[in-house]
Amino acid sequence: MNHSFDIFHRRYIEATAWLAVWAVLMMGAINTACAAPVYDLAQKYFPRADSVGEFAGEPLAAPVYEGAKLLGYVLRTTDIAPIPAYSGKPITLLVGIGADGRISGLEITKHSEPILAAGVSETDLKHYVDQYHGVSVRERVKLGGAEREGYVTIDGITGATITAMVMNATVMKAVKKVAESRGIPLTARASELTVQTDSPAEPAANQQAPAWWLGETSEPFWVSVWQERVWQIAVLSAALGILVFILLFQDWLTSRPKLLKYIRTGYLLFTLFFIGWYSLAQLSVIHVLTFINAVLHQFSWEAFLVDPLIFVLWGFVALTLLLWGRGVYCGWLCPFGALQELIHKIAQRLKIPEYHFPAVVHERLMALKYVIFVALFGLSLQSIGYAAMAAEVEPFKTAIVMRFNREGVLLAYALALLVIGVFNRKFFCKYLCPLGAALAIPAPLRIFDWLRRRKECGRPCQICAKECEVQAIRPTGEINPNECHYCLDCQVTYWDDHRCPPLSEKRIRREKSKAALDRIRAAKTTTTEPLGT
Repeated sequence: MNHSFDIFHRRYIEATAWLAVWAVLMMGAINTACAAPVYDLAQKYFPRADSVGEFAGEPLAAPVYEGAKLLGYVLRTTDIAPIPAYSGKPITLLVGIGADGRISGLEITKHSEPILAAGVSETDLKHYVDQYHGVSVRERVKLGGAEREGYVTIDGITGATITAMVMNATVMKAVKKVAESRGIPLTARASELTVQTDSPAEPAANQQAPAWWLGETSEPFWVSVWQERVWQIAVLSAALGILVFILLFQDWLTSRPKLLKYIRTGYLLFTLFFIGWYSLAQLSVIHVLTFINAVLHQFSWEAFLVDPLIFVLWGFVALTLLLWGRGVYCGWLCPFGALQELIHKIAQRLKIPEYHFPAVVHERLMALKYVIFVALFGLSLQSIGYAAMAAEVEPFKTAIVMRFNREGVLLAYALALLVIGVFNRKFFCKYLCPLGAALAIPAPLRIFDWLRRRKECGRPCQICAKECEVQAIRPTGEINPNECHYCLDCQVTYWDDHRCPPLSEKRIRREKSKAALDRIRAAKTTTTEPLGT
């Protein structure tokens, strides 16, 4: 017994010692990894360089030398222009700027962006940063669109437009501040400028470029993003206004099922194509975790204003959570949910059979999405970047943001969920969606209960409970607000006097009474007729 204890004790001490050595080595490796990129990338940006100075001055920048000759500077964008991105944290880029005022190199060294961690290929990312090579601090850079005089146009990042805009703004602001502080001339040479008599906004030759051109205005970055996307904001706002109208007058619409069917199908198509595949405004559990993380640490509205469509959608979701519950977003505004719904409608047309889990199994499977959300929340407290990678349990990036332009397991996973959804309506939403779980938590706080029920619902009538394909109606007749997707199918049944048993009974009695009255009237007419006729 003592011998076994000694062996265990010795092995425990050895394991602890090896763990300590490993930790020391890892810390050294991390420190080396953090220090090495600056010198290595400086060498890459300035091939003739033989020394790199320390980061110093205001703003911080490290000079790069060939012997005694100054070749340029290396700077970190977060030291100078830390513009928050999607994650609420700025993206760190190491930039080289030559003594002639041209960018000699650019590299992303640190970020917490979900879309960059999982969703953008290394090829696309390299193509984006390589386009800055040779761009002068005297020039204005725009992402995508038609060529425009006085601008340098570079390609954005597919599926990460806002992130690319944030990087562009932080890079150009940072290099211009360093250039100005180090005496690199910001006034363009006459040969580099085109004078336009019909455009007074462009600077003339030998004239200092205006502050807004240099990126030195006090206007926040998000303001320019909202200005560029004003028409998309207008379209989305109009669509949300229409949805409010639908919800407010749902009784009138549900009593006209054919009209509601066309309106709902059209709205789902709008959600999928405009909100989803065109605008890439798919909400994610990462937005929820980022918001919680910001509240717990350093909150800033600027981090959430960088994408106007996402911001408008979240504002609308917050309002509808109080008035109608989680179902408005899940049933009408989620692009992936709309994709599942539309595929399911096609399957119904093709008469593909459906399968529903028994009530006991369904109740237990519903808990999975809450478990997933809690796990992601715990992981986000450690690192939002790790949580973003784990959030691939949502197929939103693959199916919506990247438009299925992915390979391997993630693509197979998204397609598998859509196939399962053919046989079990909105399988992912019901059992796996962490965003749905996050929205369901405050759902019971809704102020109003807009969905109508009768005293006979569930006692004994089970029509709505059986017809609800997301199984949000309990056998006792109550609608579960945590699971309802607000498809309004139960309300169509509520007003249908051929499908709703209480209404059907009233209709039958009414028809019988009318038939009896008609017979009495016919008999009276017969008895009052003259005998000779």
